[in-house]
Amino acid sequence: MAESMSLLWGSGSSPCWRVMLTLEEKNLQGYRHKLISFEKNEQKSQEVLEINPRGEVPAFKYGDIIVNQSTAACLYLENQFKSQGTKLIPDDPAKQAMMYQRMMEGLVLNEKIDGVSYYKYLVPEGERHESALQRNRDALTTELKLWEGYLENVAEGSYLAGPFSLADVIGFPNAAYAFAFGLSPERYPKLAKYYNLLKDRPSIKATWPPKWFETEMGFEALKDI
Repeated sequence: MAESMSLLWGSGSSPCWRVMLTLEEKNLQGYRHKLISFEKNEQKSQEVLEINPRGEVPAFKYGDIIVNQSTAACLYLENQFKSQGTKLIPDDPAKQAMMYQRMMEGLVLNEKIDGVSYYKYLVPEGERHESALQRNRDALTTELKLWEGYLENVAEGSYLAGPFSLADVIGFPNAAYAFAFGLSPERYPKLAKYYNLLKDRPSIKATWPPKWFETEMGFEALKDI
């Protein structure tokens, strides 16, 4: 099965990492993959555009089936291979509801981290304003405080929605990304505990980004958040 799958991905991309984590958790190692360079703008190459006309990665293909949106790809893989590897969507209705809630909220957190750490990359120079960046910082601070509350009882085997699930497939890359860009573990101890509980999980270690994509904001972009 895995040999019929291909993935174009970029290092340090949370969306790419989500798909790779799901493939690993579902025991779908052995898929064909190619690392593209953001520095060289290879996400806009013809090779990527043929699979994903948005010129973005991940670009995922399974036989003739293409699923490029990362969350959709994770959901597709879990539903296609339910009985294989880690069960990433719980059966219990209440736990399932929580999993979907945290999974979707994780996308919001990712967007708000991007709004600060990649502000100068995402916003053209002539359209940048310190007041806008400050609003993004304030929004991220508010968001992170929510996550500190969500993780109040985090412990081994009990993560964002109980056992490891798609909520964590989305959530853990956010935590790793935030700390890589200077977020203070002392200021956000619950998020730091969550990160430390999961960072040595085999699927996470196997798919850890070889590097993060650095922009003008540098690796201290979140140190004051």
